[in-house]
Amino acid sequence: MEKLSLLNRLLVLTASCLMVAAYFTPLWQISLWAPQYPEGLNMKIWIDRLSGDVTIINGVNHYIGMKHIGDEMFPEFQYIIYIIGSIIVFGFLTALIAKRWALYTFFGMVGLLGIGVLVDMYLWGYDYGHNLDPTAAIKVPGMSYQPPLIGYKELLNFLAYSGPDTGGWILGGAATLVVLAIIIDFRNKSKLKNTLP
Repeated sequence: MEKLSLLNRLLVLTASCLMVAAYFTPLWQISLWAPQYPEGLNMKIWIDRLSGDVTIINGVNHYIGMKHIGDEMFPEFQYIIYIIGSIIVFGFLTALIAKRWALYTFFGMVGLLGIGVLVDMYLWGYDYGHNLDPTAAIKVPGMSYQPPLIGYKELLNFLAYSGPDTGGWILGGAATLVVLAIIIDFRNKSKLKNTLP
């Protein structure tokens, strides 16, 4: 049975439609709280830009020697719109042609996107938190300021949080639907094999 079931086609189609939200909602957020900023500072990462309290965060981080944060710091902004767009188009094609190989290819593309984004975020955070200006006004020997990849972390007198924003959660939901489609397809394939003489 090389054709996908109607349910799986609908799951893939829904997942592809959900992924369009990546172009209109922030994907990731980094927030900071400190006694002098009890309301918190928030930076949102979109598919092609940054928004939020970026200027204030840059002013605070300047004193400990961290790099200036700007759109130019993320060359990924130049091409990730095309990567996600290609995955969305392939998802629509998968729902249209309804072939098993297309479903598994779509699953692989979504999985690689997720892994790639997390690895990229980690590497950016490592560079940002470790490569400090040696002439900075405030220097703490042995201290690095790498933000958490996901979750909370104390950095001097700041509490930092990093995690998915609206678009990130929607993409996570889309990926969950694709995983569900894989599970259903695998079970359908197993049932068919058991019914054959």
